[in-house]
Amino acid sequence: MCMFCAAVPVAAATGTSLDNKQRKQAQAQGTTPKRLRPYKTLTLIVLFLLVVGSVIVHTRYGWFWI
Repeated sequence: MCMFCAAVPVAAATGTSLDNKQRKQAQAQGTTPKRLRPYKTLTLIVLFLLVVGSVIVHTRYGWFWI
């Protein structure tokens, strides 16, 4: 498995965990969670970049090692 394919589930799990911690902490303080949460947005950006990298590596695998 390539490093991009292995990093996708790790990044998704980490981002989801951080987002849930932030949401639970906001609920414990009695405040409403922000509409735009930074961990959720950053996770989506990272996942997009990892998928693009994975597509590039898998479609042009031989070109990088020549």
